[in-house]
Amino acid sequence: MRAQKAVRPAHGFDMDVAEKIVRVAMSRKGETPEMPQTSPARLPASLLNRGEDRLFLTDDQLRQGVELMFFAYRDMVHDADRLLEERAYGRAHHRCLHFIWRRQGLSVAELLEILNVTKQSANRVLRQLIEDGLITSTIGEVDRRQRRLRLTPEGDALVRRLSDAQNARMKRVYMEAGSEAVRGFRLVLAGMIDADRRASVLDLVLLGDGAGQGSA
Repeated sequence: MRAQKAVRPAHGFDMDVAEKIVRVAMSRKGETPEMPQTSPARLPASLLNRGEDRLFLTDDQLRQGVELMFFAYRDMVHDADRLLEERAYGRAHHRCLHFIWRRQGLSVAELLEILNVTKQSANRVLRQLIEDGLITSTIGEVDRRQRRLRLTPEGDALVRRLSDAQNARMKRVYMEAGSEAVRGFRLVLAGMIDADRRASVLDLVLLGDGAGQGSA
């Protein structure tokens, strides 16, 4: 039998600091710190009891985490895909709409930074969203070289439908898993973000719905 390789938790990510970030996030959004403690009965015991309290993780445990993330993402985005298909849109349209909604008035350059894509790859999507009347692009009031993006009422309505579809899945799973699991889930996701981008990502995530207003 092949010996399982043990991997130490990566340095550079302070879990105590991360937990504080999660607690601050919940308090800023007015969330109740504790959620009902329910038993995740739908998850198999073989998944829940395999060394979850160990500091050294085997290759199999790491692979399970990677695969679970893949399948969870696949099914979560499918909730929105069904609505996007009504307009023959893809996930690139969804990402642009979502982050314009989250940062109304952000510049094209800021959107490209959030999505980590090139201007060329985003231009086609943005042009279609503008032509379809879902977003507007205006010249910045201070820096006229910038283009500022905002949702139209129709665009806002579509984004909220997409968000509601995904939030329904998240709410169900959060309630089934309980508060401790939710906190751990947030810590893991925060820790997987590249260290040099983590602060800016968390700043964006902590904004209230549509609360961010890009400077002109």
